[in-house]
Amino acid sequence: MEKQKDDWTLTEALHYEHGRGDPFAAAVRSTRMPMIITDPNQPDNPIVFANMSFQDLTGYGRDELIGRNCRFLQGPGTDRQTVASVRKAIAQGNDASVDLLNYRKDGTPFWNALYVSPVRDTAGTIRFFFASQMDITDRIDRQDRVSREKAVVEAEVAKRVSELREAVEAQQLLLHEVDHRVKNNMTMIGSILRMELRAAGDAKTARMLRLMMSRVDAISTVHRNLYQDIDVTRFDIGSYAVGIASDLAQHSAGSHLRVRADLHRAEIPAGQASALGLVVNEILNHMVQARSEASDRCLDVSAQAEGSRVQLTFRISNAQLEHTEDSYSPSGVAEQIITRLASQSHTSVDWKKSDAGDLQVTLSITRDLS
Repeated sequence: MEKQKDDWTLTEALHYEHGRGDPFAAAVRSTRMPMIITDPNQPDNPIVFANMSFQDLTGYGRDELIGRNCRFLQGPGTDRQTVASVRKAIAQGNDASVDLLNYRKDGTPFWNALYVSPVRDTAGTIRFFFASQMDITDRIDRQDRVSREKAVVEAEVAKRVSELREAVEAQQLLLHEVDHRVKNNMTMIGSILRMELRAAGDAKTARMLRLMMSRVDAISTVHRNLYQDIDVTRFDIGSYAVGIASDLAQHSAGSHLRVRADLHRAEIPAGQASALGLVVNEILNHMVQARSEASDRCLDVSAQAEGSRVQLTFRISNAQLEHTEDSYSPSGVAEQIITRLASQSHTSVDWKKSDAGDLQVTLSITRDLS
């Protein structure tokens, strides 16, 4: 820093015709970077030195520059706050570095990377202000172009987001309408079955109608759970199974049935929901309706998923089935529903009964993730 001060001391009382024998002044004079020196000890801090690069940059000759304050380079587009910050730095004797819009003699604007620094003598008194300039118009133009292009892209993105939001809202309205109509249809079917049940003349017919009502209710529950979720493309088969088991437990006759659940998130695609919902309903109906002399039974429901596989397991205690030891799965219509819909839904069903009379059914579901 002392060397720098000594160099500036060599240019003491510098004027445009001075410093010709001074190596430092010669360097400032010949550099390709536009430079000026102003004298704050004169009124209005005028320019006292301007090298040829500065003259080329601004279009002004030496005689038009010397003795003038550099504010004449400002114009209608010059930011006043930036000018005020430079003025404040000069008043306080500080450095200033700003990008400022200036104007050449012919009126054309250019962006000026301005750096201003005070030059002090050995006593610390400010003798001059040194200012360097650099034409950064190309850089600012590129930045402006990038900003404009970014604004265009952001506007297009905002437009697309708005269109997608409107499309989603329209889809939601459509889904609500479909949901409403399906609910009405399910309610109508249920009402018809109940009317038939009341008019049934024998126990066998009544039992068949109750089974039909149970199947309609199962599909209704699938639909209700599916359309109540935010994501209508996924269906949590574990939560659904617990709901069906709890409803059946409340209406089970002859003994108290407790339902215990061990659930992990086990989602299947919506396209598999209705078929597997009916399969689960048929299996749980068969398990719950099994005869038992026990006053207290327990139905365990567990669900877990890994990759493309979902495993759903039901286990009921004290299941005294009416069939032989080797025939503990449903028969008739229930068997056909389970077999056909399980195959359709890429699901295998495994039935096991322990010596203690516990019945376990495991569904291995291959999720159709396509």
